Amino acid sequence: MSATAGVDVGSTQTKAVILSDAGEIVGRALTSTGANVVQAAEQAFATALADAGLSDHDVEYVVGTGYGRYRISFGHTQVTEISCHARGAVHMFPSTRTVVDMGGQDTKAIRVAADGSIVDFCMNDKCAAGTGRFLGAAATALDIALPELGETALRSNKPVRISTTCTVFAESEVLSWLGKGKRIEDILWGVHTSIASRTVGLMRRVGVEDSVTFSGGVSRNVAMVAALEERLELTLNVSEESHFMGALGAALFALDHVVASRSPRPRATEVRP
Repeated sequence: MSATAGVDVGSTQTKAVILSDAGEIVGRALTSTGANVVQAAEQAFATALADAGLSDHDVEYVVGTGYGRYRISFGHTQVTEISCHARGAVHMFPSTRTVVDMGGQDTKAIRVAADGSIVDFCMNDKCAAGTGRFLGAAATALDIALPELGETALRSNKPVRISTTCTVFAESEVLSWLGKGKRIEDILWGVHTSIASRTVGLMRRVGVEDSVTFSGGVSRNVAMVAALEERLELTLNVSEESHFMGALGAALFALDHVVASRSPRPRATEVRP
């Protein structure tokens, strides 16, 4: 079986997706990016191939995306993560018109057309306050594993108000509330609602349509999903594959290339004088 692949090298995690000729996900992988971006990309690709039961010779075309996309030594070309998340979101949820991609270092709000093309976008690239890094600072302060943040926050019944807009001071404010006797659940829900408020503000700059798809690693956090849904007053499109949305979009662009290369070229028409 021939296949295509997308590799998304993010700031904290690297994802890879293998697609069949029919556009079905047949392999996927997730690994920590770490300090060696090249190695992370190679490891994710190899793991995704093993998951698909394929070798690298079975893959016709590889598209890289993410902040480390130019370091993917085996990639054939690169596409921005904004385009890839938009393409992956519309492929997974065809009704998607707004995408919010929340990763470790930044958050992007993207408005898309029915074909997955970009209409408008903006991102908080100057501050990590509304990102996974902000959640990571809270987790460190409270000594809670990241996967436990969401479920713990949802047990809140009286959230505190997180006033800081800087990740650097997030840990201090969390510890301050803890020192005042506030429950961990209430502090965490306050952190989530604070991030949700900033994210919705970002989304409104590009326009929030009725069908919103949540992508990126933070989409796996149930409290973040709940906080955004509460602010937006709608249900988000989220799936088990949402974490892989960028890699999926990259693999779809790779599939486009392969399909186009196989299409017969029109014959030149002879023009007689």
